[in-house]
Amino acid sequence: MYVDGIYLPRNRGGEYENAAILVAIAVNEDVYREVLGAAEGMKEDSSSRVSFFQWLRSRGLDGVTIIIVDKCLGMLEAVGEVYPDAKYQRCTIHFYRNVFPVIPRSKMKTVARMLKAIHAQESKAACRKKAKEVADMLRAMRLPEVAKSIEDGVEETLTYTDFPSEHWTRIRTNNVLERLNREIRRRTRVVGCFPDGNSALMLVCAHLRHVAGTQWGNKKYMNMKHLETMEESAAIAC
Repeated sequence: MYVDGIYLPRNRGGEYENAAILVAIAVNEDVYREVLGAAEGMKEDSSSRVSFFQWLRSRGLDGVTIIIVDKCLGMLEAVGEVYPDAKYQRCTIHFYRNVFPVIPRSKMKTVARMLKAIHAQESKAACRKKAKEVADMLRAMRLPEVAKSIEDGVEETLTYTDFPSEHWTRIRTNNVLERLNREIRRRTRVVGCFPDGNSALMLVCAHLRHVAGTQWGNKKYMNMKHLETMEESAAIAC
């Protein structure tokens, strides 16, 4: 399951602020992408995220194996409370973006290549080893803050390595949902400012219904046989 928020401008009592719309999609057991739902998230806190996941669960969503999200306020706690058996994968792209603000522009390209090298390894052990090497190099480049950010957060970005390698490029980022959100922003930009959060949600849901009925929802996205084989091998080993 992939979860992300999209922020659209709204006018609230003469004041302009963003309406947060939480969107969730997933790859179902039939290997197709499916829009699970969208809801207005008023605040960046754990209770809003928990309510969203509980709403999905009440509608029958179960059997979630991995949830790919950004590490925003309240998200990790909500995942653990509602779907304790699901593994948490921090989107690697969001991880990079969180690191970039403290990197000097002159060193941006170099550090970006170093970060990508961490997630280009063939196993979790190799990723950890590369992350340590990168942190050491960053300290030598006099970038201790960046090194600490990597050491503190890289483990959350390596959950994808617990799954079949054929799935890695699909589950280590939130790109599939990011692309959908970009299209939503393009479609809603002509509105300008929404009168309230509900109107923003209605337009987002209308576009999601349209997308789900096109080739996006009818094209196979991931071969689940690899996951079944891995689970069978693990069961035999136990």
